[in-house]
Amino acid sequence: MTNTADQSPLGKTSAYRTDYAPELLFPIPRQGKRDELGLSGTLPFFGVDIWNAYEISWLNQRGKPQVAIARITFPADTPNIIESKSFKLYLNSFNQTRLDSVSALKQLLQQDLSAAAGGGVHVTLTQPEEFGMVEMGELDGLLLDRLDIEVDHYSPSPEILKAAHDEEPVEERLVSHLLKSNCLVTGQPDWASVQIHYSGPQIDQESLLKYLIGFREHNEFHEQCVERIFVDILRQCQPQQLAVYARYTRRGGLDINPWRSNFSTAQKPPNLRGARQ
Repeated sequence: MTNTADQSPLGKTSAYRTDYAPELLFPIPRQGKRDELGLSGTLPFFGVDIWNAYEISWLNQRGKPQVAIARITFPADTPNIIESKSFKLYLNSFNQTRLDSVSALKQLLQQDLSAAAGGGVHVTLTQPEEFGMVEMGELDGLLLDRLDIEVDHYSPSPEILKAAHDEEPVEERLVSHLLKSNCLVTGQPDWASVQIHYSGPQIDQESLLKYLIGFREHNEFHEQCVERIFVDILRQCQPQQLAVYARYTRRGGLDINPWRSNFSTAQKPPNLRGARQ
């Protein structure tokens, strides 16, 4: 696998196929960016990338359009991420494709996405009669954005992170809605809310908020940003346990929500759509 981000459909004129075309998916190896973070061998975290797709449509065998909402869960230990524009082009390829059933669509999605990611991907489809059951909710925790800080630096600076190593350890959840990064290829803004859940030396909240705001001019994909945040906090603040969860706003009918954790008893976070999503 030698795909790189600059070879992807991002920032390029693309033909919009409306017939089933799994070859449109563009996988990019995770390891390249992990090498930048000094991650090799056993990862310091586990986790998932939760994708929500709101623009899925296909035809039944009588030619009548069908719609659904999909939740796609990629394990963080799959070798590849899927470039999001290629994901959108792939979903569009179902628009004029006739399928026997919702189950047939789910089977194709799981088969194609698992092959592209290099590991088992889980797909859940919500049909229109279930749309009213889709829940919303915000990340819980103490809001860092309440702090009145002065900021003059807008690239990630892990060295500013501080923790009280000489005091009693704590467990807390801290939340910010001020995370913004930019697409690695196009430079378009990506907006997110982020939750930091940890136990260990108390993290200095002002330094953490400044650090998160520091992504404002940083170019990286969503999954890569969350892994960078996790690794920087783990190394600089040395918590015993740490989880980082970001809910990114929707683009092209897709939102991407990476979660990384080393909590031994952690379960996947709830897939609750935030107000900005």
